[in-house]
Amino acid sequence: MDIKTISTDILIIGSGGAGSRAAIEVDDAGLKATIVSKGLSFRSGCTGMAEGGYNAVFKTVDKDDSIETHMKDTMKGGSYLNDSRLVEILVNESPKRLIDLENYGALFDRQESGQIDQRPFGGQSFRRTCYQGDRTGAELLNALKEEIIKRDIECIEEVMITSLVTDENQVIGATGLNLKDSTLIYFKAKSVILASGGAGQLYPVTSNTFQKNGDGFAIAYRAGAKLVDMEQIQFHPTGMVTPESKKGVLVTEAVRAEGGKLINKDGERFMGKYAPEKMELATRDVVARSIYQEIIEGRGTENGGVYLDISHLDDDYIDEKLETMVLQFENVGVDIKHEPIEVAPTAHHFMGGLKINTDASTSLKNLYGAGEVCGGVHGANRLGGNALADTQVFGKIAGVNAAQAAKETELKSNDEMVSEEASRIQELIKQGSIKPQEFKENIKKLMWEKVAIVRDEKNLNEALKELRTMENDLEKLDVGDKKQYNTDLVTALEVINMVEVCILSVKSAILRRESRGAHYRSDFPESMDEWKKSIIFSQNKIEFEAR
Repeated sequence: MDIKTISTDILIIGSGGAGSRAAIEVDDAGLKATIVSKGLSFRSGCTGMAEGGYNAVFKTVDKDDSIETHMKDTMKGGSYLNDSRLVEILVNESPKRLIDLENYGALFDRQESGQIDQRPFGGQSFRRTCYQGDRTGAELLNALKEEIIKRDIECIEEVMITSLVTDENQVIGATGLNLKDSTLIYFKAKSVILASGGAGQLYPVTSNTFQKNGDGFAIAYRAGAKLVDMEQIQFHPTGMVTPESKKGVLVTEAVRAEGGKLINKDGERFMGKYAPEKMELATRDVVARSIYQEIIEGRGTENGGVYLDISHLDDDYIDEKLETMVLQFENVGVDIKHEPIEVAPTAHHFMGGLKINTDASTSLKNLYGAGEVCGGVHGANRLGGNALADTQVFGKIAGVNAAQAAKETELKSNDEMVSEEASRIQELIKQGSIKPQEFKENIKKLMWEKVAIVRDEKNLNEALKELRTMENDLEKLDVGDKKQYNTDLVTALEVINMVEVCILSVKSAILRRESRGAHYRSDFPESMDEWKKSIIFSQNKIEFEAR
């Protein structure tokens, strides 16, 4: 297998909000950043698809809001599983990072007075979600992209990072499969920032881009890093239900924030039964479970969803505040201004992930993390609007500290590890009895049926048993030898990662014998004080950390 070497100061894995923000800091420190994307630069992550907004305490709408209240809401929303030190940083730094974005050219909606506008969002005591219509993530990412292009920061696209290269406990680079020609690239770096996003694609119904299989979790774990809260997987309450090709596509929380009502097939506005105070703007775990309950008790639509209705709002208001949604549904023949839309929960956000410290460092020297690939910030359930803020706050912190570490580090090599990785990839190309794509569908089906919104011991144990069988069956993958865009090979590498990540998630879910946030156990429906602790996995070791 051909191996090409690229040397840089700091390798950034991922070109979403977190990776892009980190790159700007590295550039400010006078060092060379190289951003690598599995898909197209700035287009393969989830930041650009985030619609609703960015949480920051500006008090421009509700004067009584405060940093303390944002912290309290985030901790409560996360069922107190959050790392409070990380939350404190998030809420304090978030307003400053939004001002940075405006300096890069992002435009957020304004009130008549010219002050930034803020909308209500689930689980929040005050209106603190800053937004640009219902395409906030795209606005944010476009501004970051322009800044990166202006600074001439190196971006390499369509390269799937397959492993982190280490020297004892230090990360010294990574290997990546060039999708265009199936060669291996060895990235030598003084420090590495992992900003590869989450793993919605572990499920058949997801709002995530198709690259999001949890590669970052798997490569960090294999390198020896610690992962935390891997059982905590958020299902966004409202994804599209029909047509099949659009299943799982996000219907932003902004629809409910602007007054959307959830209604079952009997015409009943049902959230009053589950969350009488917050109604449609209860936290996402509560709303998703409520919708799920309505559907399994037979009050769902024939397509397996419920209705979300905003037809009582003025047409002009909907056009102004929810333009993306109007177009998204217009494309499938639905007029959201005059008819209800069908929605159901969709796999959305991984609260768990790489365990980071307050300086975005990890348990491995010179490996930093930012964004959804990290755990700890959001606890057991993320509040809408906190993810975009997370990318900017911890993207900057990771960039600053990775740059500092790089200044004190020389480039190192581990050619043996790189050639072993080349052999591992090469050996996947062989005849077998199961196509990687079929294997992937089987994983997704298993996770949806046994490890989704409502869980129990029996199903989780069955899932673990099946995943162990799948782990052995990875030997049977049928991968053709093709140089350009060998999708079989890429999918084979993905399913190896997916099985590993699924096993960690399921083990963690079996261990947590309680319900907390997005992790709901029907056999242990209550939260328990003794479980106010995080589950941490590293190779051959499970630890617990009190919260």
